[in-house]
Amino acid sequence: MSRFLNDPDDAVTEMLEGFLLAHPELERHGSSRVVTTATPPAGRVAIVTGGGSGHKPAFIGYLGEGMFDAVVCGDVFASPPVGSVLEAIRTVNTGQGVLLLLGNYSGDVMNFEMAADMARDEGIEVEMAVATDDLGAGSNVRPDQRRGVSGQFLIWKTVGAAARQGAPLTELKQLAQDVNAATRTMGVSLNGCTLPGSTKPTFSIEEGQMEIGVGHHGERGRSTEPLVPVDDIVNRLVEEINQELQLGQGDRAAVVINGLGGTPMLELYVAYRRVALLLRERGVSLDVNFVGEYFTALGMHGFSITLMKLDDRTFDLLNEPARTPHFTQTKPQN
Repeated sequence: MSRFLNDPDDAVTEMLEGFLLAHPELERHGSSRVVTTATPPAGRVAIVTGGGSGHKPAFIGYLGEGMFDAVVCGDVFASPPVGSVLEAIRTVNTGQGVLLLLGNYSGDVMNFEMAADMARDEGIEVEMAVATDDLGAGSNVRPDQRRGVSGQFLIWKTVGAAARQGAPLTELKQLAQDVNAATRTMGVSLNGCTLPGSTKPTFSIEEGQMEIGVGHHGERGRSTEPLVPVDDIVNRLVEEINQELQLGQGDRAAVVINGLGGTPMLELYVAYRRVALLLRERGVSLDVNFVGEYFTALGMHGFSITLMKLDDRTFDLLNEPARTPHFTQTKPQN
């Protein structure tokens, strides 16, 4: 696959350089890939995340008011090193503690846990919450082993807003866990993705086929099946999600229709249309919606559907203002 790059080995470094030139309100620390807001989060808990590159706008696209205070960038689809995570914790800690938010990937969990332990040894209060919203692997995977995918965006938004309001560390961790428990995601794709420097995609399927249950690192899903109209795809994904969430008459929901990097907005809104109609038919109030690219996978032609069961507090937090390079919200929905 052809790409607009120089040396593929320099792709992440040059991306970071370009990103920081475009957004001078953010800062890179030393030679590491730790990026923070220019102003420390004085008087409140700091929110830190990170992971492999290749998911833009996640993660650095959400650095700023109402979301992250620091992001640690790894190589493409690779966990950031322990030392960089520890540097991020030290940099943004102002005495109120640090909450680490991450997806459920073994390398990320291991490195962030090690960094958290080292920070605690230095007297920094650190907690960690891990997202497990993905249903893509089906019943073969225990709930605590599920991946964290685009549902993380709703965790980031709610927790970032609550931190901005001054919520304490233990409350923020519990909020992240509660949002995770109320959130489920399913994805579908027409292809895999191709990493910089590679000539082959992570997987290939024939024209007229689709992959159900894909991950956000180009992983295959649980099954390859004939492509059907998008309304039928949405019906299936929503039904599977709702087997767990049990959204029904009188419930309130948030939805994320997330493009995986190579899906036109036209197709995403066609998918959203069907989700909205399905929820309306079931008497569910669709109070918050996000349609676009929030957590991508290097140009996969696919999308994921995330549904979250709302309560008054999470509705309010999702509507709080945010200002970041790739997500700005000034007015509440509904």
